[in-house]
Amino acid sequence: MMAQRNNVGIVVAGLLLGILMASMDNTIVATAMGTIVHDLGGMDKFVWVTSAYMVAEMAGMPIFGKLSDMYGRKRFFIFGILVFMLGSILCGTAHSIVELSIYRAIQGIGGGALVPIAFTIMFDAVPLESRGKLGGLFGAVFGMSSIFGPLLGAYITDYIKWEWIFYINLPLGLIAFIMIAFFYKESVEHSKQKIDYGGAFTLVAGIICLMFALELGGKTYAWDSAQIIGLFAGFAVMLISFIFIERRVAEPIISFGMFRKRLYWTSNAMAMFSGAAFITASVYIPIFIQGVLGGKATNAGLVLLPMMLASVVTASGGGFLMTKLSFRSLMMPTLAILVVGNILLTTLGVDSTRFTVTIFMILVGLGIGASFSVLSNAAIYSFSPRERGAASATLNFLRSLGMTIGITVFGIIQSHVMTGKLKDAFAGSEGGGQLPANLDLSDPRAILTPETRKLIPTEVLDKIVSALSSSITYTFLWAIIPSVLALLFAFFMGREKLDAIAESSEYGPSH
Repeated sequence: MMAQRNNVGIVVAGLLLGILMASMDNTIVATAMGTIVHDLGGMDKFVWVTSAYMVAEMAGMPIFGKLSDMYGRKRFFIFGILVFMLGSILCGTAHSIVELSIYRAIQGIGGGALVPIAFTIMFDAVPLESRGKLGGLFGAVFGMSSIFGPLLGAYITDYIKWEWIFYINLPLGLIAFIMIAFFYKESVEHSKQKIDYGGAFTLVAGIICLMFALELGGKTYAWDSAQIIGLFAGFAVMLISFIFIERRVAEPIISFGMFRKRLYWTSNAMAMFSGAAFITASVYIPIFIQGVLGGKATNAGLVLLPMMLASVVTASGGGFLMTKLSFRSLMMPTLAILVVGNILLTTLGVDSTRFTVTIFMILVGLGIGASFSVLSNAAIYSFSPRERGAASATLNFLRSLGMTIGITVFGIIQSHVMTGKLKDAFAGSEGGGQLPANLDLSDPRAILTPETRKLIPTEVLDKIVSALSSSITYTFLWAIIPSVLALLFAFFMGREKLDAIAESSEYGPSH
């Protein structure tokens, strides 16, 4: 499978645009949610706008990855672009929050095809001597989308109209479509095989149950409510059914045989655990800066700029070095930096300076960056072309799953600790002013706005800020666990690296 050499640059640009659209979409929408809810209503349902996209994207990743192995990458990448653009058009025309959530699910289906297949096409189409450098670019796009997504979303919402956060995908998608449709030439014949409908159904149903349980638990319904317990039970039943089916069908969506390869299962484990550690820092560092240090209500992307730029450095550097050093030699030192960065985050307090937080952010960014580029290549490397789509999709699926579970679990920890600290701080206290009537102290974002803080007496605000600081640093303490686990799995990677001779001898020339 290859592109003509003089077209490789165009093809890669099209793939990067596709990844940029899908990875930027959640961050650009999050910035505009306040305005969207104001215009459309449905404050009690706005969580579905994000959840619908994530559920559809995660469910689609393994399915489209497998289908691309069976029927060709190009058609499903183009399908992803077209569906994503259709969903974007519909989102811009939504008249209610329910409509918007449905249209976001359509977008998510497209996103589920774009991300894993883009990495697979890059691996198939790009000559090995350039693969590492371009793999670094792909990883860097993920980091940069976290910066520019919120900034772009804030600008469009403030100065244009929120509908354009969706319409902006149309020119990007059209350019990506032209680049892939007319310049990417697939040369490998794909044999048609029986589609695993049972595996697809149980996988989608299981993910829907899990994601809704995580999104609604502790918010819309109590964790011990019949609804949440029922969703978790449904997930367990679907998971068992999925495993049973996948072990028996001829062409499973996720082949458990792939996990016999050491490089593959270690890469997947590192992606999942490092993703959980990274998303925790991404969510709680802006809250700490604004809620504890009293920083301005700047956009989250701008607050996280040092961390994201640092991740771009190691994503690009890891890509450049993949043909010179083993995957293990690249991942061990960077993940060690991630562990150190997470440990240092636990030392933050109300007296910490913005400079100190910035240094710690940079370390976390340097620690996570290589995982975006190196692990994506490592996971695909040991497989033949007909298995790479499924391999790439499974890695991206598990990374997203790690982030989702991580932010849910650590969110529960932070909320529980903060509530306990506040009860201790105000137990038996008298006077000290009155709290605003609708202030939810279990939500750290409730005291972030300057308007809210002005309503709280100084002595009361000091106690709340102290509780918020302690709860966030305690959460960072727990986030050390997945970062350490990611580092431990790096020890077991083996010593493979991108090797043209080994690849040619095992699979034959592929470019």
